[in-house]
Amino acid sequence: QDYTIRSQVTEGLSLASGLENAMTDFYNSNGSWPTSMTGGGTTGLNYPSATAISGTYVLSVATAGAGGITITYGLKANANITGKTLGVNAGTSAAGDIVWLCGTNNTTTPPAGVTVAGTATTNVLSKYLPKNCQ
Repeated sequence: QDYTIRSQVTEGLSLASGLENAMTDFYNSNGSWPTSMTGGGTTGLNYPSATAISGTYVLSVATAGAGGITITYGLKANANITGKTLGVNAGTSAAGDIVWLCGTNNTTTPPAGVTVAGTATTNVLSKYLPKNCQ
């Protein structure tokens, strides 16, 4: 059952990758992270809404603060993750490279030299997270 739940959690990371790319482009163009998914300009992306990104197990994928993404599970997701969130936060390395961190350990204790942006949090149990998010 844990394997099945982990595969459902992974769907969220796949869906978030498009938003990560859009946020990276925004950062490269504006020098700051977008604070919303809508509105365009110098603060928001041009996505119609958070629920515009969804899947079989993912209810929504939305921005969370400047540089964060919150993946919310629902729909046909296992009861152990329904209503839970997985946070993905952008970071910058000392060399200025953009890195994406997911899960609690990666964002609260980032790799050396990485400054984390965003305020996305995770309440999916660690045992259900992919290895790169634990």
